[in-house]
Amino acid sequence: MIEKRLRMLGILGIISLLSYTAMVVFSPLAYPGYDWLSMAVSDLSAEGAPSAELAGQLNALFGPCGLVSAMAVCVGVSGCKSKAMKLGIYSFTAMEWACNVGYDLFPWVSNASASNPQNVMHLGVTILVVALSLASLVLVAIGARKERLNSLRIWAVVCLVAMMMGPLGTTLLPKAVFGLFERISTFSAVVFNAILGIYLMKGQFTYEKADVAMNV
Repeated sequence: MIEKRLRMLGILGIISLLSYTAMVVFSPLAYPGYDWLSMAVSDLSAEGAPSAELAGQLNALFGPCGLVSAMAVCVGVSGCKSKAMKLGIYSFTAMEWACNVGYDLFPWVSNASASNPQNVMHLGVTILVVALSLASLVLVAIGARKERLNSLRIWAVVCLVAMMMGPLGTTLLPKAVFGLFERISTFSAVVFNAILGIYLMKGQFTYEKADVAMNV
Protein backbone atom coordinates (compact mmCIF):
# COMPACT_ATOMS: atom_id res chain seq x y z
CA MET A 1 0.00 0.00 0.00
CA ILE A 2 2.83 2.40 0.90
CA GLU A 3 4.65 1.65 -2.33
CA LYS A 4 1.48 2.27 -4.37
CA ARG A 5 0.92 5.65 -2.73
CA LEU A 6 4.56 6.57 -3.23
CA ARG A 7 4.41 5.66 -6.91
CA MET A 8 1.31 7.81 -7.41
CA LEU A 9 3.31 10.89 -6.44
CA GLY A 10 5.27 10.54 -9.66
CA ILE A 11 2.39 12.12 -11.58
CA LEU A 12 3.25 15.41 -9.89
CA GLY A 13 6.43 15.55 -11.97
CA ILE A 14 4.29 15.57 -15.11
CA ILE A 15 1.97 18.24 -13.66
CA SER A 16 5.05 20.34 -12.85
CA LEU A 17 6.16 20.10 -16.50
CA LEU A 18 2.70 21.06 -17.77
CA SER A 19 2.55 24.08 -15.43
CA TYR A 20 5.96 25.33 -16.54
CA THR A 21 5.12 24.78 -20.20
CA ALA A 22 1.87 26.74 -19.83
CA MET A 23 3.80 29.62 -18.26
CA VAL A 24 6.39 29.69 -21.04
CA VAL A 25 3.81 29.43 -23.83
CA PHE A 26 1.02 31.71 -22.61
CA SER A 27 2.73 34.36 -20.45
CA PRO A 28 4.12 36.24 -23.49
CA LEU A 29 0.50 37.08 -24.40
CA ALA A 30 0.53 39.52 -21.47
CA TYR A 31 3.93 41.00 -22.39
CA PRO A 32 3.68 43.32 -25.43
CA GLY A 33 6.82 43.17 -27.53
CA TYR A 34 8.22 40.06 -25.86
CA ASP A 35 10.52 38.15 -28.19
CA TRP A 36 10.86 34.52 -27.04
CA LEU A 37 13.77 33.94 -29.42
CA SER A 38 16.03 36.53 -27.80
CA MET A 39 14.60 37.09 -24.30
CA ALA A 40 14.95 34.91 -21.20
CA VAL A 41 12.11 33.00 -19.56
CA SER A 42 12.86 34.83 -16.31
CA ASP A 43 11.87 38.10 -18.00
CA LEU A 44 8.28 36.86 -17.99
CA SER A 45 8.13 36.66 -14.19
CA ALA A 46 10.55 39.51 -13.43
CA GLU A 47 9.58 42.25 -10.99
CA GLY A 48 7.90 44.99 -13.00
CA ALA A 49 7.18 42.79 -16.03
CA PRO A 50 3.62 43.15 -17.39
CA SER A 51 3.30 39.37 -17.53
CA ALA A 52 4.51 38.73 -13.97
CA GLU A 53 1.06 38.10 -12.49
CA LEU A 54 -0.04 35.72 -15.27
CA ALA A 55 3.31 33.92 -15.17
CA GLY A 56 2.96 33.39 -11.43
CA GLN A 57 -0.53 31.97 -11.82
CA LEU A 58 0.38 29.58 -14.64
CA ASN A 59 3.59 28.52 -12.89
CA ALA A 60 1.94 27.97 -9.49
CA LEU A 61 2.10 24.17 -9.67
CA PHE A 62 5.59 23.96 -11.12
CA GLY A 63 7.56 24.33 -7.89
CA PRO A 64 5.43 22.43 -5.33
CA CYS A 65 4.65 19.53 -7.66
CA GLY A 66 8.23 19.26 -8.87
CA LEU A 67 9.59 19.20 -5.34
CA VAL A 68 7.16 16.56 -4.05
CA SER A 69 7.81 14.35 -7.06
CA ALA A 70 11.60 14.66 -6.73
CA MET A 71 11.50 13.89 -3.00
CA ALA A 72 9.29 10.86 -3.66
CA VAL A 73 11.92 9.66 -6.14
CA CYS A 74 14.53 10.10 -3.38
CA VAL A 75 12.57 7.55 -1.34
CA GLY A 76 12.08 5.43 -4.43
CA VAL A 77 15.81 5.01 -5.04
CA SER A 78 16.64 4.23 -1.41
CA GLY A 79 16.98 0.55 -2.27
CA CYS A 80 19.28 1.08 -5.25
CA LYS A 81 22.71 -0.48 -4.89
CA SER A 82 24.42 2.27 -6.88
CA LYS A 83 25.67 5.14 -4.73
CA ALA A 84 25.99 7.24 -7.87
CA MET A 85 22.27 6.83 -8.56
CA LYS A 86 21.32 7.89 -5.04
CA LEU A 87 23.72 10.83 -5.00
CA GLY A 88 22.50 11.90 -8.44
CA ILE A 89 18.86 11.91 -7.37
CA TYR A 90 19.68 13.70 -4.13
CA SER A 91 21.66 16.34 -6.07
CA PHE A 92 18.79 16.76 -8.50
CA THR A 93 16.37 17.29 -5.61
CA ALA A 94 18.76 19.81 -4.04
CA MET A 95 18.69 21.62 -7.39
CA GLU A 96 14.89 21.70 -7.26
CA TRP A 97 15.03 23.27 -3.80
CA ALA A 98 17.65 25.82 -4.91
CA CYS A 99 15.58 26.67 -7.98
CA ASN A 100 12.30 27.17 -6.13
CA VAL A 101 13.59 28.91 -3.01
CA GLY A 102 16.36 30.87 -4.70
CA TYR A 103 14.30 32.35 -7.52
CA ASP A 104 11.45 33.22 -5.13
CA LEU A 105 13.90 35.06 -2.90
CA PHE A 106 15.71 36.79 -5.75
CA PRO A 107 13.47 37.26 -8.80
CA TRP A 108 14.98 39.08 -11.75
CA VAL A 109 14.33 42.83 -11.65
CA SER A 110 13.01 44.09 -14.97
CA ASN A 111 14.62 47.25 -16.39
CA ALA A 112 17.59 46.95 -14.02
CA SER A 113 21.19 46.19 -14.90
CA ALA A 114 22.90 42.89 -14.17
CA SER A 115 24.87 44.67 -11.43
CA ASN A 116 21.70 45.24 -9.44
CA PRO A 117 22.22 43.37 -6.12
CA GLN A 118 19.06 41.32 -6.54
CA ASN A 119 19.96 40.43 -10.12
CA VAL A 120 23.45 39.45 -8.98
CA MET A 121 21.91 37.04 -6.47
CA HIS A 122 19.56 35.76 -9.18
CA LEU A 123 22.56 34.96 -11.37
CA GLY A 124 24.26 33.29 -8.42
CA VAL A 125 21.24 31.05 -7.92
CA THR A 126 21.34 30.23 -11.63
CA ILE A 127 24.99 29.15 -11.41
CA LEU A 128 24.19 26.90 -8.43
CA VAL A 129 21.16 25.40 -10.20
CA VAL A 130 23.15 24.67 -13.36
CA ALA A 131 26.06 23.13 -11.41
CA LEU A 132 23.75 20.84 -9.42
CA SER A 133 21.81 19.92 -12.55
CA LEU A 134 24.90 18.94 -14.53
CA ALA A 135 26.38 16.96 -11.64
CA SER A 136 23.11 15.13 -10.97
CA LEU A 137 22.62 14.12 -14.60
CA VAL A 138 26.16 12.76 -14.85
CA LEU A 139 25.71 10.76 -11.64
CA VAL A 140 22.30 9.42 -12.68
CA ALA A 141 23.71 8.35 -16.04
CA ILE A 142 26.48 6.42 -14.26
CA GLY A 143 24.14 4.97 -11.66
CA ALA A 144 21.46 4.00 -14.18
CA ARG A 145 23.99 1.90 -16.04
CA LYS A 146 24.88 0.03 -12.86
CA GLU A 147 21.19 -0.43 -12.06
CA ARG A 148 20.57 -1.67 -15.62
CA LEU A 149 18.11 1.12 -16.29
CA ASN A 150 19.41 1.72 -19.80
CA SER A 151 16.52 3.90 -20.96
CA LEU A 152 16.97 6.20 -17.95
CA ARG A 153 20.68 6.43 -18.72
CA ILE A 154 19.83 7.54 -22.27
CA TRP A 155 17.40 10.16 -20.97
CA ALA A 156 20.01 11.47 -18.55
CA VAL A 157 22.60 11.80 -21.31
CA VAL A 158 20.11 13.49 -23.67
CA CYS A 159 19.07 15.98 -21.00
CA LEU A 160 22.72 16.56 -20.06
CA VAL A 161 23.59 17.42 -23.67
CA ALA A 162 20.53 19.69 -23.93
CA MET A 163 21.47 21.44 -20.71
CA MET A 164 25.03 22.05 -21.89
CA MET A 165 23.73 23.45 -25.17
CA GLY A 166 22.19 26.32 -23.20
CA PRO A 167 25.39 27.90 -21.81
CA LEU A 168 27.31 27.14 -24.98
CA GLY A 169 24.64 28.60 -27.25
CA THR A 170 24.10 31.74 -25.18
CA THR A 171 27.87 32.32 -24.97
CA LEU A 172 29.00 31.55 -28.51
CA LEU A 173 25.97 32.51 -30.61
CA PRO A 174 24.35 35.92 -31.20
CA LYS A 175 22.05 37.38 -28.53
CA ALA A 176 19.25 37.17 -31.08
CA VAL A 177 18.90 33.45 -30.25
CA PHE A 178 19.63 33.67 -26.51
CA GLY A 179 16.05 32.77 -25.56
CA LEU A 180 16.02 29.65 -27.71
CA PHE A 181 19.08 28.09 -26.12
CA GLU A 182 18.06 29.18 -22.63
CA ARG A 183 14.78 27.32 -23.11
CA ILE A 184 16.56 24.20 -24.29
CA SER A 185 18.64 24.27 -21.11
CA THR A 186 15.84 24.99 -18.64
CA PHE A 187 13.37 22.57 -20.19
CA SER A 188 15.94 19.75 -19.95
CA ALA A 189 15.75 19.79 -16.14
CA VAL A 190 11.96 20.15 -16.04
CA VAL A 191 11.52 17.30 -18.52
CA PHE A 192 13.94 15.07 -16.61
CA ASN A 193 11.97 15.61 -13.41
CA ALA A 194 8.85 14.44 -15.24
CA ILE A 195 10.75 11.42 -16.57
CA LEU A 196 11.85 10.47 -13.06
CA GLY A 197 8.22 10.74 -12.00
CA ILE A 198 7.19 8.37 -14.79
CA TYR A 199 9.83 5.84 -13.74
CA LEU A 200 8.57 6.11 -10.17
CA MET A 201 4.96 5.49 -11.27
CA LYS A 202 6.04 2.46 -13.28
CA GLY A 203 7.77 1.00 -10.21
CA GLN A 204 11.21 0.91 -11.79
CA PHE A 205 12.96 2.05 -8.63
CA THR A 206 13.47 -0.19 -5.57
CA TYR A 207 13.04 1.43 -2.19
CA GLU A 208 13.80 0.08 1.25
CA LYS A 209 10.40 -1.04 2.52
CA ALA A 210 11.66 -1.57 6.05
CA ASP A 211 13.05 1.97 6.28
CA VAL A 212 9.82 3.45 4.96
CA ALA A 213 7.71 1.40 7.33
CA MET A 214 9.76 2.56 10.32
CA ASN A 215 9.25 6.19 9.41
CA VAL A 216 5.47 5.99 8.89
